[in-house]
Amino acid sequence: MSTARSTAGSTVRSTVLETEEHRALRAAVAALGKRYGREYMTRVVAGGGHPDELWADAAGLGYLGVNLPEEYGGGGGGISELSLVLEELGAAGCPLLMLVVSPAICGTVIARFGTDAQKRTWLPGLADGSRTMAFGITEPDAGSNSHRITTTARRDPDTGDWLLSGRKVFISGVDIADATLVVGRTHDARTGSLKPCLFIVPRDTPGFERRQIAMELQAAEKQFELVLDDVRLPADALVGDQDAGLLQLFAGLNPERIMTAAFSLGMARFALDRAVGYARERTVWKTPIGAHQAIAHPLAQSHIEIELARLMTQKAARLYDDGDDMAAGEAANMAKLAAADACVKAVDQAVHTLGGNGLTKEFGLASLIVASRVARIAPVSREMILNYVSHQTLGLPKSY
Repeated sequence: MSTARSTAGSTVRSTVLETEEHRALRAAVAALGKRYGREYMTRVVAGGGHPDELWADAAGLGYLGVNLPEEYGGGGGGISELSLVLEELGAAGCPLLMLVVSPAICGTVIARFGTDAQKRTWLPGLADGSRTMAFGITEPDAGSNSHRITTTARRDPDTGDWLLSGRKVFISGVDIADATLVVGRTHDARTGSLKPCLFIVPRDTPGFERRQIAMELQAAEKQFELVLDDVRLPADALVGDQDAGLLQLFAGLNPERIMTAAFSLGMARFALDRAVGYARERTVWKTPIGAHQAIAHPLAQSHIEIELARLMTQKAARLYDDGDDMAAGEAANMAKLAAADACVKAVDQAVHTLGGNGLTKEFGLASLIVASRVARIAPVSREMILNYVSHQTLGLPKSY
């Protein structure tokens, strides 16, 4: 891999380690993002809509399915490429959250473990953006403990159908998704315990109900509570092997963490770019405020933290794409934590740099104060990541 500078059109330039193809992809996606920008996304959210035009253009250029197999209409790349797409759109101020859910999580799981019929049914649409899929894992009482998931599936002995019951919360984009990939549990006759399994639940399936959750966070993708009341699904709704549910689940969670890191990096870069541009021009005491170390040093620190987080994100994506799931799990968690922390600090410093202007709609930073917090608590809290590293990497005993 070679060393090169990103020319994504931002004021702040970033040194990255990636291929010529990756640099070309960054530049192309940055150009698309620049055509839309923060103002477009703000307008869409204020109108209660979805960024359909941006989604369609990204799909037409092949960006949405860049990680999916070529035989199903994808780009044949991996999470490395898809994370670049999300980061660059975020740096332009118009990230697409459904990129995390639909092609990264659901598309990856189906591509790796789905049946031939499931791949033919879903992957072409996920690749060209004509179909989307949500991901349902979080539950009211389970929190970060996936072992406490209570959504359960049982077989109808007469028909062989699955009957799925349970509740999910904070599920993104269910209203616009054609289906939701639901994480449930089935009874293991050999051990008597429950084991995780994944099911494709079409949006209009009887018994599958949703309720929008009122959020302070302003985003195009809404959050929902799901209720599944004996939802009847055909036998082929089960994804992959019933006995490999845990492996399949984590095959989706690692890309989720990597993409969340990319989402945070894009947001952090957008905020830092706005702050640096302002600090270069804003003059109060004869010189631009960026000449003062009280302004310059925190911005420089943010740039350093963003670059460090990006390196770990690239490492995690590379490990995942190379098939090293164990190493990718550690790196993905580290990348998510580092990028989320860098994002929160970058947004806070950007708002502080602009002063009162940082709270105006003109500069588009105030809404990021809430948005930047999301990655610190979702899809897994930073505390649980620290638990993971202390237990899995350092070998320290568990407290739970």
